Amino acid sequence: MPHSTKGFRLMGLPLSPYTMKVQSYFDFKGIGYEWIQRSMKNEALFQQHAKVQLIPLLFLPDGDVMQDSTPIIERLEQEFPEPSVHPDDRALWFFSCLFEEFGDEWCNKLMFFQRWFYPADAKATGDRLAGYRLEGQWWGALGKPILSHLMVRRMVPRLSFAGANETNIPQLKQSFIDLSAMLDAHFTTRPYLLGERPCFGDFGLWCNLHQAWTDPTANAYLEAKAPKLVAYVKRMLSPKVEGDFEPLADLLPTLEPVLTSEVAGRFLPWMAANHEAWGKGEKETSLTMKGAPFQQKTFKYQAATLDELRRKFASVADDAALVAVLERTGCLPFLKAAQA
Repeated sequence: MPHSTKGFRLMGLPLSPYTMKVQSYFDFKGIGYEWIQRSMKNEALFQQHAKVQLIPLLFLPDGDVMQDSTPIIERLEQEFPEPSVHPDDRALWFFSCLFEEFGDEWCNKLMFFQRWFYPADAKATGDRLAGYRLEGQWWGALGKPILSHLMVRRMVPRLSFAGANETNIPQLKQSFIDLSAMLDAHFTTRPYLLGERPCFGDFGLWCNLHQAWTDPTANAYLEAKAPKLVAYVKRMLSPKVEGDFEPLADLLPTLEPVLTSEVAGRFLPWMAANHEAWGKGEKETSLTMKGAPFQQKTFKYQAATLDELRRKFASVADDAALVAVLERTGCLPFLKAAQA
């Protein structure tokens, strides 16, 4: 039964992973909202309220405007607590939070690389973006090829900014392959990340995987190699409570490989190195990841999100079952670091 809510307005695009993340959450909660597709027609409205040039842009009934998908969901969860996206089990709660960040920050790299590195994907995305931007313009059909070309020329150079440079591309390619296979195995016996109902982590994990699935190259790969993951991607377009969260022990046979290989093997080392580099004022972050170099621009935002993730871990660090899994998978040192 949808909540009788008025006044929520969500501006974004179907090609924005974080717009889709918020849309999926709204659908799960049954929260009504007005959809505003960002285009040239409403660009003035966006610029009037946006603090950063990113979507989504959420107008709340009380007049507040928010853009970061994670705080959006955290705030709405307080206002609409049922059905909850947070497991009561403290270990599951933390893993949900961990995968939310992993999805937002690491899977975005995988998607962005897939979307803009391969020419066919870049052109397809440019065409779709141009179509959305020119919607309602009488000259849209004439302008679409030109705008699409300009968008591709603008976005492809950003690959390096997002971490898809010559040094890192082998890591990103392999991570996408490894993650797809492990998640396909995980979703063979359950509909959602932690069982039979979506958790906070599902929305972060899903949104970038969904976007990759909408692009030609990744779509072909996932459809051929990871059918259970594809089913999950489709399911999260309209997630529902189908049962309960599973006990941690039941999840670990297929969840631990993801934690070991991708979370502790790639995501957390990069986050910790970025955090250290930011603290030292270094503009570039360099580290060795799985025996190979990885380097990228240093980011303030990811340094702050690691602080928040460490704060969340500190609140449940006395949970023996949680600590045992984090230690066994190699995640623990990155989460305990710099706790002072």
